Amino acid sequence: MSNSSSSRLLAESIAQEIALLPEGARIATHRELVRRFAASGTTVSAALALLAQRGLIAARPGAGTYRTAARPVAPTGDTSWQEAALDPAGTEGALGALRDFQAPALLQTLSTSGPDIVDLNGGYLHPGLQPLGALATAMSRAARRTQAWDRPPAGGLPELRDWFAADIGGGLGRHDILVCAAGQSALAIALRALAQPGDPVLLESPTYPGAIAAARAAGLRPVPVPMDADGLRSDHLDRALARTRARVIIVQPLFQNPTGASVSVARQEEIRAIARRHGAFVIEDDFARHMAHADASAAPPPMVADDPDGTIVHIRSLTKVTSPNLRVAAIAARGPVLARLRSAHVIDQLFVPAPLQLTALEVVTAPGWRRALTALSVALAHRREVATEAVLAAFGDHSLARRPRGGYHLWVSLPAHLDEHQLVPAALATGVAITPGTNFSATGNSLRHVRLSYVAAPSASGVDDAIRRLAPLLIEH
Repeated sequence: MSNSSSSRLLAESIAQEIALLPEGARIATHRELVRRFAASGTTVSAALALLAQRGLIAARPGAGTYRTAARPVAPTGDTSWQEAALDPAGTEGALGALRDFQAPALLQTLSTSGPDIVDLNGGYLHPGLQPLGALATAMSRAARRTQAWDRPPAGGLPELRDWFAADIGGGLGRHDILVCAAGQSALAIALRALAQPGDPVLLESPTYPGAIAAARAAGLRPVPVPMDADGLRSDHLDRALARTRARVIIVQPLFQNPTGASVSVARQEEIRAIARRHGAFVIEDDFARHMAHADASAAPPPMVADDPDGTIVHIRSLTKVTSPNLRVAAIAARGPVLARLRSAHVIDQLFVPAPLQLTALEVVTAPGWRRALTALSVALAHRREVATEAVLAAFGDHSLARRPRGGYHLWVSLPAHLDEHQLVPAALATGVAITPGTNFSATGNSLRHVRLSYVAAPSASGVDDAIRRLAPLLIEH
């Protein structure tokens, strides 16, 4: 049974229960529904989203989910024909490539939990860590600009492109920059622009589920390449390029999601040289550039900074260090490839709305921008230490192969008798949402790891308590 059909069936079951409740009554919590229906947290979240779309329930942040007033809803006709129409087996193209829009792992990263769940799954800053004052001021100032309601240039506002060029470095200019709607959009644009349906794309193993989903949605074939402490292994990369003739490689250079590894300067040079020799592009997803912790050593420059031949297509986003709603990022590239990227962007989005670009520009050029990043780096270092101590106490001394001084998560190995398919639902039943390692596998295999994020929970003490709450679930019976 597909994830979508499971959530629809669960939504119908919950709807029958809701029908018996009076208006304004609180429905069962996310945690209770997981336990009662023996469903995954993702399926429960999807079912509740369906019920909210139908107007049967409404969430009140911090308070729970409640039965809404009944309202007439037009009956749904027979939509069973859609199953055949959407069956990819009947839509295979001439190249034999199928576009896959199933993205359960990516959707899980966006799933919201009830107030009774501690979120160690989410990858965005809790509002308590966001620069909310700066964001509010920036949006207010942006809205007062007359150019906020003019159509912006397709490539982005010149001033914002200038800022991104300076922030990335390497002698880039505004003509090398394309402003787009956050990192996930930039990744999807780059993959479609650089590869054709049916092509292989080389990914770190394990890697960010959004990269896997974007590759499959573009009709590409993800090929995993092993990593070590210095990032993508150059020997395996060389062999994979020779074997597959891939034209695209995706690399996360700093505090990789999920392992936390950073690519060393020497490895950067190797990867760039290997890619250039094989005539391949490297998409450098630099999502964590501004998430170095207060006690981190100086980070190496991005790969694009020393790339005169245009091998690197660089992505730099503002979303992770501000708010999930400030969906502004830049693609940086040298040479004719930027024209291809710009065309793909225009076809998809035309342009990023001017009010959003101006808000981003106000944020990053305000006097308090650097202070906000410094405050965040201190908070992240504190949360990392708290989470690390809790993981070692709950999972054991050998559970962390790496303790990254940047990013927002820990990659935790599980004891031999347990895998993520057992731990994740058990954790949710105790009120803790965590991310299964399988989500980061291009092949869907169990990795016997879980990722624990420490930025989505309200406080460091809440992170500590939630991780230690997992300890009893790890005991072998």
